[in-house]
Amino acid sequence: MNRVFVCSCFGVTEEQVRSHADAGACTPRQIASACKAGTDCGGCVRRIQALLGRGSRPRRQLVDQGGRPLTAKLPEAA
Repeated sequence: MNRVFVCSCFGVTEEQVRSHADAGACTPRQIASACKAGTDCGGCVRRIQALLGRGSRPRRQLVDQGGRPLTAKLPEAA
């Protein structure tokens, strides 16, 4: 099996990043929370963005396709 590492600092592979994205992580920060990728030297952040497809589709379009809401409903101010 040929592994392609995205983050050599923590040994995170493309497959792992995609798995976290499939589980709901949609930003590099959420990927970092899941597996630490991008939290040491930062050299992999752009690769993570590319794997997440940042900029390829508007977020609204993702929500319209049944994705998780990106904003929370807050109670009305008093």
